[in-house]
Amino acid sequence: MTAPAAASIFSVELLAELIRRGVQDVVVCPGSRSQALALAAAAAEQAGSIRLHVRIDERSAGFFALGLGRETGLPAPIIVTSGSAVAHLMPAVLEAHESRVPMLLLTADRPASLHGIRSNQTTSQAGILGPAARLSLDIEAPEFGANGDLVRADGRDPAALAPLALAAALGRPGRTPAGPVQLNIAFVEPLSGTQGFESMIAQGFAAAAVEGDAARAAREAAAAAAAPAGPSDDRDEQTYVHRGDALAVVIAGEGAGAEAEAFAHAAGLPLIAEVVSGARFGREAITAYATLIDDPAVGALTEQAIVFGHPTLTRQLPALLKRDDVDVVVVDPHTGTDHYDPSRGARVVQRATVAADHDPRALRRWLGAWLTADLALRDERSTAHEPDLGAALATGYKERSAYARAEVAAMREPITRELLAESVWRASWPHDRLVLAASRMVRVLDSLAQPRKVNVHASRGLAGIDGTVATARGIAAASQGTDDPRLAAGTTRVLLGDLALLHDAGSLLLTEGELRPRVQLFVANDGGGTIFSGLEVADTTPADSFARVMTTPQQVPLETLAAAYGWRYRRVTTRAELEELLISQVTGPELIDVPIFA
Repeated sequence: MTAPAAASIFSVELLAELIRRGVQDVVVCPGSRSQALALAAAAAEQAGSIRLHVRIDERSAGFFALGLGRETGLPAPIIVTSGSAVAHLMPAVLEAHESRVPMLLLTADRPASLHGIRSNQTTSQAGILGPAARLSLDIEAPEFGANGDLVRADGRDPAALAPLALAAALGRPGRTPAGPVQLNIAFVEPLSGTQGFESMIAQGFAAAAVEGDAARAAREAAAAAAAPAGPSDDRDEQTYVHRGDALAVVIAGEGAGAEAEAFAHAAGLPLIAEVVSGARFGREAITAYATLIDDPAVGALTEQAIVFGHPTLTRQLPALLKRDDVDVVVVDPHTGTDHYDPSRGARVVQRATVAADHDPRALRRWLGAWLTADLALRDERSTAHEPDLGAALATGYKERSAYARAEVAAMREPITRELLAESVWRASWPHDRLVLAASRMVRVLDSLAQPRKVNVHASRGLAGIDGTVATARGIAAASQGTDDPRLAAGTTRVLLGDLALLHDAGSLLLTEGELRPRVQLFVANDGGGTIFSGLEVADTTPADSFARVMTTPQQVPLETLAAAYGWRYRRVTTRAELEELLISQVTGPELIDVPIFA
């Protein structure tokens, strides 16, 4: 029996320790220097201990892992080789850093003896993440000692590295938020080898998976048992206690979640929840907030704002928070990091609660004014182009026939951005997932989505269009790979523009040996980046220059693109076609091309 390679033993032990602590997804990119880690992941998959995802492009792999982390709350280790492979992870790393998503990079490196001599595929990759890293460790190459044990010259072994890396990636309230971690591991020849030890390794991975199931269950139980902060007195500087009759609003940005809705409900305050916040539901939620913030009878009277999450979708919200007459409280469970504070003068607290003696009915006229104005704006929009059914039924045959003709005509109308966004929003249910790209569509949806509990994901940390397809596929893999039959039967829908799709076209590649995800990419295809047409530059720049470097027109045949990657292509141009598509069964990946001309 040939002795195993030190690189392989170290890799197997490290991965087993991560699995033992709850890791269930691993993303691998092929490479030579990382082969021991990659082959350990393959062995863990064969033992049924992980879900393995293989990607040929490190940039796509990074965003795929970002999606897994968003959905599961756990980092999915990304295994890559040395050199430029590590640099390709940076876009996803920066998004994970800014949006506080756990991420773990296992980057293979050349040993110290090959650095500084311009050796092939060798660069200074240790610490490459810079300030984005929650933890970055440069680990010397594992080797065997005289007694056959792994020698760790730097004192780091897998049993110690795994919990250290996971704790840093997951973060802790009151301390550093979740984010990227890098273990940069040098390997020397032989780069892999476990012949004769396969059965032992499989047994070890199987045992680790049992402990991992228990670790995840314990973590979920602890999260479920964690109660919101109870009543607190004013001496607790880290808790904001709401009381009194200030004309306040609750603002929820990306990452706010149900906590913001619960606070607004308990306080009886208007809830200004961005569509990406996970908080746009409940009776206090306001849809047309961007218009009402400047309304002299409503938003202009605001005296206080309590902010959850990271608002990014409108200019009105930061303008409100910068007003001298508005007292701002920012709720952020983490310290020692950046906080969302446009005015740079907000009171930042870790928790927010409602005083035990607070009566939410005290401001019912204030809340009522917002709800009434919001309803009026929504009614105005919904009735602007709809036939009046009630009036038609109350009249004669000719009028009813006219209504029928108008309804048929409406079903044949071209699809607008508003119709597409609202239709996809309404078609999504709690067991589905809705992913919103940093395209024009997310702002369209934000302006009209009526309060509804929808599981929404959006990369708003840096709000870049890159990695949208890969992130959505990671979310789909995690949600549809669960043991919960309802979630497993869900569909992941993505609203994105044509440039966001083309920017991440490589992530359409379907890997053999992996489940085909139920993903629908709804591409609002307007032939370029029309999102810039709403900026001041559109009015101050020659049209040809604006189109050349801002709109960047494109005429890519999406049907050909879909066929090349094995996705089902569907083109919808009318309301009737869109509605029919949204009620049809989804069995695999689909690219829906929606021409937008207005």
